[in-house]
Amino acid sequence: MSRLRLSSVLSVLATVCALVAGPACATSRIKDIVAFEGVRDNQLIGYGIVVGLNGSGDSLRNAPMTKQSLEAMLERQGVNVRDANLNTKNVASVMVTANLPPFAAPGAKVDVSVSTLGDAKSLLGGTLLVTSLQGADGQTYAVAQGSVQTGSVSAGGASGSSISKGVPTAGRIAAGGIIERETNFQMVDMGELRMTLRNPDFTTSRRIADVINQKFPRCAQAQNPTIVAVRPPQGMDMISFITSIENLEVEPDGPAKVIIDEVAGVIVMGDDVRISRVAIAQGNLTISVQENPAVSQPAPFSQGQTAVVPQSTVSVEEEKGKKLITLDSGASLKTLVGGLNALGVTPRDMISILQAVKAAGALQADIEVM
Repeated sequence: MSRLRLSSVLSVLATVCALVAGPACATSRIKDIVAFEGVRDNQLIGYGIVVGLNGSGDSLRNAPMTKQSLEAMLERQGVNVRDANLNTKNVASVMVTANLPPFAAPGAKVDVSVSTLGDAKSLLGGTLLVTSLQGADGQTYAVAQGSVQTGSVSAGGASGSSISKGVPTAGRIAAGGIIERETNFQMVDMGELRMTLRNPDFTTSRRIADVINQKFPRCAQAQNPTIVAVRPPQGMDMISFITSIENLEVEPDGPAKVIIDEVAGVIVMGDDVRISRVAIAQGNLTISVQENPAVSQPAPFSQGQTAVVPQSTVSVEEEKGKKLITLDSGASLKTLVGGLNALGVTPRDMISILQAVKAAGALQADIEVM
């Protein structure tokens, strides 16, 4: 083998060994762990009516708002039905909601959600009439109209039996809302912008500021665990500056935490969870009470009465064979999970064990019960 070829092979092997042996750092882009000030959705809401229902709409006697809305709508079209006895079930009052995306321009379309207000049974096949959608300031930012898609199936028989799949009283209209007004938020002229961490942490906040300052000196400052303020350098606008920093890699940090969902029996533990020296044993104690009622029959001509006499059998069983395991101080998540699995515990038993270890002061993490 030539000297040049041998040198190339050794170089490749050294590179592979460095990649395998090197520590794995779970880094994330800044854009994935923060929210930028002003770049947010705005919630819109409106009231409207859905028509064209096949007898599954509101009962006008039980839903006066539907009757009033129907009369007002027809009057705007030149039809007077104030004194008429309306008895239709093809109309339903609904609330319409949508999210106004950031920097949405007039003419853009958004999806809207439609939900019934009265006693309508289904919105299947209905059409939402023009409905204005207002923001928190009371201004109209969009209008919605279109055919409602529920994605559900329902059927009923003459005897009153019925079956349904999904929720027929709520639906969506894809691209059913048209933006009429924008929020007028001007980001390009901002002199300072604040980034909000989705998971507040002092270390992560400081790391973000350091990474930005390495590329743009003195342009970022960590104000608290949640806020990192940034200022574009001289000669650069805010949009260009955010584009340059949002893809920078940062290694997020966070407190050690154990999340427990007692209802579903789910446990989620972070990698930083540590255990002080502790011994754990687990066993199941089962107490069984069995009732075997017996009938007491009196002797003939004794004037007695037949009675039921309870007979109870109580037994206590304790599962054996479980070993006492010891976890050394500073044990990692892998060691903890391996030790608990060695005991053969179920997720619900593991929840009780973790809570007991925390009560003993040996679990160096916060427990959050959902």
